Amino acid sequence: MADKSRKWPQNVPGRFYVDEECIDCNLCSEIAPDNFRVNEDEGHDYVWKQPATPEEEELCKEAMESCPVESIGEDGD
Repeated sequence: MADKSRKWPQNVPGRFYVDEECIDCNLCSEIAPDNFRVNEDEGHDYVWKQPATPEEEELCKEAMESCPVESIGEDGD
């Protein structure tokens, strides 16, 4: 389960975030490319844009459920 106290600083403010458990598998950025990006320098993904449509919201939830290390959370601020 993702821990909002350990989320990456690159995450934009909002409900969804990626924490430090991310293993840079890029699955989330493949599922929801409008919302997740890869930080290639540091080797992790992060939320680049919070979902703005029901479709983006659904893709972010799919990315969260698909994350192999559960590093995506939806209880951010």
